[in-house]
Amino acid sequence: MKEKYIVKKLEGKEPLIIKNIPGSKSITNRALLLAALGRGKCTLEGVLFSDDSRVFLKALQGLGVSLEIMEEEKRVIVCGEGSVPNRDAEVYVGSAGTAARFLTVMLAVLGGHYVMTSSDQMKKRPMQELLEALRSLGVSVSCLEEEGHFPFVMDSKGISGGEIAIDTTNSSQFASALMLSACAIKGTFRIRLTGSRTNGSYIKITERMLTQFGISYEREGDVITFLPQEFSGLDSYVIEPDASAAGYFWALGAVLGRKVTVANLHLDSMQGDVRLVSVLRDMGCLVEDEAEGLSVTGPAEGVLRAVSVNMKDFSDQTMTVAAIAPFADGEVHLMDISHIRLQESDRMQAIQNELGRMGIRCVTDESGEGLVITPGTVQAAEIQTYEDHRMAMAFTIPGLRTGNLQILDPMCCKKTFENFFDVIDSLY
Repeated sequence: MKEKYIVKKLEGKEPLIIKNIPGSKSITNRALLLAALGRGKCTLEGVLFSDDSRVFLKALQGLGVSLEIMEEEKRVIVCGEGSVPNRDAEVYVGSAGTAARFLTVMLAVLGGHYVMTSSDQMKKRPMQELLEALRSLGVSVSCLEEEGHFPFVMDSKGISGGEIAIDTTNSSQFASALMLSACAIKGTFRIRLTGSRTNGSYIKITERMLTQFGISYEREGDVITFLPQEFSGLDSYVIEPDASAAGYFWALGAVLGRKVTVANLHLDSMQGDVRLVSVLRDMGCLVEDEAEGLSVTGPAEGVLRAVSVNMKDFSDQTMTVAAIAPFADGEVHLMDISHIRLQESDRMQAIQNELGRMGIRCVTDESGEGLVITPGTVQAAEIQTYEDHRMAMAFTIPGLRTGNLQILDPMCCKKTFENFFDVIDSLY
């Protein structure tokens, strides 16, 4: 029997303030890469320490980047040299999509010989578009197992400029990876974004962080141009709390009919997942952006309004909305999410499986790219998590209302929020 977490019903109506949300994974790993490509010391505050970020940190250390790591203080000091000292290395990216995509491009840009390896989970995730793009720029990539997937050997003489088209449909991380390392390219470099997420929320995070770090670029439509520039980096940078993690607590406020505030996050966050509060507002919740943070209060009667919502641009919250859909007054339709089949798990199938286990009807919509969830009574169930942190965390929320769910393999949440269940325990 796998380790399990038994979710107890959370009683009471007093307001809850959540102050220990970890730093944003998306921002942490972007900041680590930009600090490494800068010159001199950059102190990063509010750093996320999780499986994904530790993999990124360890990879940078293996490449010779000097780091001073202070986990208790959530601080990392990066001594950037504008490059990496070790140009002949084996780099392990674990299951971290950001590490996999960002480091691959950075090393291709800088040049060298690299053996790129990953977890079995990451081997299933797509890399083909990115590898083909790098090959078109003169980088040699030889896949060791399945073509277009980890592991692979990469030999590069460096990228000095050029123009490239990159599809954003399966993953906007491909585009972000190219944008983040463009500051290390000595000549003019132009990226032409194609596909369905050319203005996606994660690309917007990348653009905003490039500006914050002092990197110049021009964007006209879907074409982004980087001219030759000297990138020195920043002395310090503060990382926002993770809006994806915050979403579980906002959803908790929605289903419990009580006010839940996530400290130090606000509506002006650069993270796309903050859009979840707009969905919760449409579902009948009160949303308040206050000095302490962003809060959600669910309807007193505990019944949410049915919604149809396009989740494409904040799809990490698909599991969150799906998990609270049983408490709506009608069908909840989650649209444009077919790409989540290619993430840590086949998330569309996982949602259907686990809602079904709870006695809730969930079917694929007519387009094949969305889910329709019919509300009902949540039955007692053991929730499978598929080694997927977001399945574990999202499906805890209905259990906190009903008290009849058990989460199997709860520690898979170490990927991004290793003390999630400690935070849940502190609420009782």
